[in-house]
Amino acid sequence: ELKRYLEEHGVGTAIHYPIPLHLQPAFAHLGYKPGDLPVAEQLSRECLSLPLYPGLTEEEVKFVADTIRKFFARTR
Repeated sequence: ELKRYLEEHGVGTAIHYPIPLHLQPAFAHLGYKPGDLPVAEQLSRECLSLPLYPGLTEEEVKFVADTIRKFFARTR
């Protein structure tokens, strides 16, 4: 819901690790399967990446923070 709200208000987001590390091909040799690390799997679905890069201005940071505050204020 927060992801959709931010995108509707011009704030780009992404799910940073849509596939948890233990299920990525590079770690297949460890033998993990879906369900082995349920917390990691849940976080991989829910953890949002917010805009973060060297050129981000203070005004843009404030806009992102204000937009998040507005989201949570309306859901109380």
